[in-house]
Amino acid sequence: MLPGAPPDDEELGARIRALRIERGMSLRALAGELGVSPSALSQMERGKMRPSVTRLFQIVSILEVPLAAAFGEAAPEPEEPAAGSDEVVVTRAGEVPAISLGHGVEYRRLTATPIPGVEIYESTYPPGSTSSQDGEYLRHNGHELGSVLSGTLTVDLGFDHYELGPGDSIRFPSTTPHRVRNAGDIPAVAVWVNLP
Repeated sequence: MLPGAPPDDEELGARIRALRIERGMSLRALAGELGVSPSALSQMERGKMRPSVTRLFQIVSILEVPLAAAFGEAAPEPEEPAAGSDEVVVTRAGEVPAISLGHGVEYRRLTATPIPGVEIYESTYPPGSTSSQDGEYLRHNGHELGSVLSGTLTVDLGFDHYELGPGDSIRFPSTTPHRVRNAGDIPAVAVWVNLP
């Protein structure tokens, strides 16, 4: 894969499989934790089926790895800069690939290397897309902060629904059942910060 090129379905599936094996979990065990058939998980791992945002978050949560692990080989953990550090890291457009998930939703990590304790992504939701399949909600540890850059996104949190437009933001505990969707007719772009 070229630097900055998005991973194809087979590469994403191979990463999921490698992470599962690295964690010593069988296909059947992970499928059981996800509530899907082993056949469906096998299709994801072979690149025949693309996971939704929710499903990918469930997989990395169960495997106890950061979402960044789905973007490729784990980068060496950067040393935390000392207080007052003047380290500058510039990431150019195209240097970090996006992952295209179910419903055409794309996630692009905004840093070339992971930052300990935080994950920052730009997400693009095409019209009519959702973060989940079959209307399911996601729950995981941590907190999330999202800010819409363009378009409109609806964030469903439990029984509450929040419509967010450009400049609007939301913060919530990730343990609250949630999903994100674009009910509009133009793509919506947002920045998401996940704090494990």
